[in-house]
Amino acid sequence: MLTNRLVACFDVINGMVTKACQFQNNIDVERAEKVAEMIYDMQIDEIIFYDVTASAEKRPIDLKLVERVGEVVFVPYTVGGGISDVNDMYNVLKSGAEKISVDSMAVRNPYIIEEGAKEFGSQCIVLSMQVKKVDKTTKIPSGYEIAIDGARVYTGLDAVEWAKKGEHLGAGEIVVNSIDNDGTQKGYDLEITSLIADSVCVPVIASGGAGKPEDLYDIFTKTSASAGIISSMLYSPRMERNYSVREIKKYLEGRNVAVRPYIEF
Repeated sequence: MLTNRLVACFDVINGMVTKACQFQNNIDVERAEKVAEMIYDMQIDEIIFYDVTASAEKRPIDLKLVERVGEVVFVPYTVGGGISDVNDMYNVLKSGAEKISVDSMAVRNPYIIEEGAKEFGSQCIVLSMQVKKVDKTTKIPSGYEIAIDGARVYTGLDAVEWAKKGEHLGAGEIVVNSIDNDGTQKGYDLEITSLIADSVCVPVIASGGAGKPEDLYDIFTKTSASAGIISSMLYSPRMERNYSVREIKKYLEGRNVAVRPYIEF
């Protein structure tokens, strides 16, 4: 049986992990390498690092910071933000990442997915998407639109169709982040996660809204997502309380959800 993964995602601005609610009102938490080391010690399954303002600011990702984070974590490590071509991907991988996440740049140039997959393999390319619920139209039949540049720019792209195209071009994994649920602690958007997970054959990571272990239970039992991002639950100052990876895994194991075991020392 395949196990479900718990993923910590760090939104980083100027070297600091920051938490927002629906992409606004950011609160700084701590230096990225410090948070990464803390979460790694908790036995997180994977880590995703986003330099969230790189694309909007049209600058390259901070490779030195990517390297510093990579030096303290020894789990699968995905990096995104400001990646505009295969050379940027190579530099990020050389700095310690195992997978590359593309988001805004992939919308502007979808063939960056294909180029990256040919150069490094599909397992290395993650398509991250920011989705917003909208009225269903002929152009957006799923009722979910893709946004880019930190949810500042709406594209008119249908989220489900974009996910399918990303898979066709070579993405080996897809992150579905709900703009509406992001940072709210109200649970994942089960509707769009399920729509996309049922439309593609690659693993889907649910993102945006997790606030309690029950939200992980819902995403793993009510959709076909294979992973859930749990950043706020672990370290956000906006939470009434934070959880440990151990607490979450023990809860899920107790409800017969397959997760990677927590090792007691």
